[in-house]
Amino acid sequence: MLAVLTLVGAQWIDPPTTAVHIQRRVQSWIHSTPYHERYKFIPLSQISPNLQHAVIAAEDARFYQHYGFDWRQIQIAADEDLEGGRARGASTITQQLVKNLFFGTGRSVLRKGAEFILVPVAEVVLGKQRILELYLNVVEWGPGVYGADAACRYYYRVPARNIDPEQAARLAAILPAPLKRHPDRMDSYSALILERMRQMAW
Repeated sequence: MLAVLTLVGAQWIDPPTTAVHIQRRVQSWIHSTPYHERYKFIPLSQISPNLQHAVIAAEDARFYQHYGFDWRQIQIAADEDLEGGRARGASTITQQLVKNLFFGTGRSVLRKGAEFILVPVAEVVLGKQRILELYLNVVEWGPGVYGADAACRYYYRVPARNIDPEQAARLAAILPAPLKRHPDRMDSYSALILERMRQMAW
């Protein structure tokens, strides 16, 4: 119930922190490692369309067509798993936002059950633009780096509104594993994201 109320409040209130932020702080404390958090929430209007489009192309191409769960991608992932192939990720941006806000990076059956309730709530009360704004601002983009503006400044020394298409594609390319990947090493995947953006007329 508290999570539902938090989502309702997120229509107007920018999150001061998330479960992932807290998780990383705790991990740094447990392992006695340095931790410096970079996190500044900015309006979607201050995030370049290049980055908005790159993230959608990379993470959730049908973002504007589904209602929180992309059942088509879920079926494709299930079929690939049954065939013994490498299963593709099927999480939508809305699912990832809910996970970031409330559950951190862990996996569990209970989390999936709660997600099944919260994702439709997020779609109804927030709408696509606010979901995208929240996601781009809270997602982890590197060690202690959260959100589009922090990522653009950390990797490219420019504000989020000034990021170019290639830089945007490279940033989007590290999102599946932001603690292991670096934009400079994402040549192949960033090229694929740029091609997807062209196919989507962006």
